[in-house]
Amino acid sequence: MKIVNIVGARPNLMKIAPIMDAYAAVPEISPLLVHTGQHYDRNMSDLFFRELGIPEPDLNLGVGSGSHAEQTAEIMRAFEPIVIAERPDRVLVVGDVNSTIACGLVAVKLGVSLVHVEAGLRSFDRSMPEEINRILTDSISDLLFCTEESGVENLRKEGVASEKVHLVGNVMIDTLLRHQSRAEASTVLEDLGLEARGYAVLTLHRPANVDDPAILGQLLDALEVVARDLTVVFPAHPRTRAQLATPELAARVASLGGLRILEPVGYLDFLKLMSGARLVLTDSGGIQEETTILRVPCITLRETTERPVTVELGSNQVVGRDPQRILAAYREVMSSQTVRGGIPPLWDGRSAARIVEVLREGA
Repeated sequence: MKIVNIVGARPNLMKIAPIMDAYAAVPEISPLLVHTGQHYDRNMSDLFFRELGIPEPDLNLGVGSGSHAEQTAEIMRAFEPIVIAERPDRVLVVGDVNSTIACGLVAVKLGVSLVHVEAGLRSFDRSMPEEINRILTDSISDLLFCTEESGVENLRKEGVASEKVHLVGNVMIDTLLRHQSRAEASTVLEDLGLEARGYAVLTLHRPANVDDPAILGQLLDALEVVARDLTVVFPAHPRTRAQLATPELAARVASLGGLRILEPVGYLDFLKLMSGARLVLTDSGGIQEETTILRVPCITLRETTERPVTVELGSNQVVGRDPQRILAAYREVMSSQTVRGGIPPLWDGRSAARIVEVLREGA
């Protein structure tokens, strides 16, 4: 069985790495890795490939950035000749980025079976481009692998046949568990002069949070208070860094002495930063999951989450963008003497092996 596997953006790398590794134990499967180049910073991409032990892509489409329509169209245009030439039995996509739906559409229109890893997640917020990508990809997939029970239930409600759906756990957690001891050896805390539990980690990249200066200013209202108590370490996404440099916000950001804005960091350093933090503030989906395993309190700066298990277990609070709600959650974390949470079912480091076994059975 020939399977073409797609990565497009950095979060995809943590999801595809354990799957590519698991293929090695299954000679019946011949995998190819295609990088669409949707997000591609050569230095960071090369670093992630090295750190995660991912084989070099067999093909890099080099699509680059653009509007959602431009990017999706360019990926489809570049990927179609590959499917025609390679004639794979399956195309496997992960996550919810534009590469996911673009390559999925190409596959099914050419009659190739589509596999979606991280299926069924729903924020129920259709203003999020990722939500549209998730819904559409699931609707055209032949095999759907879910990270948590909510995904299985969402697909059932949407009428997806149960035999297509498999609860396998979370491949991002496979990657975290595999590399946790290596991350502990990172010197990033010493390099930045940080003490464990003496700082917070911040990530912000979603357009709804960073494209509007008024909303970003609201978030700074809350961060200003947090930064009085804790150093806030902020590996900044390029789009966020650009907004913080605008005349409306630049002077204010410069005045926040407790805010440490960094260039993006590698996977192992970031894992060490998260594991040593007193808390994490984020608008990322994957970080909500990683902090759950690391048992670090997470405050999600969104109104919704597609990872409800993290909230149910108590490790994650979804508070939106209102400064008062953010600070209420922050004070609750700072006053608590215990860490809430638990480990979701099947988040045990063997999710990729389960996926590849299902694929092998269909070979």
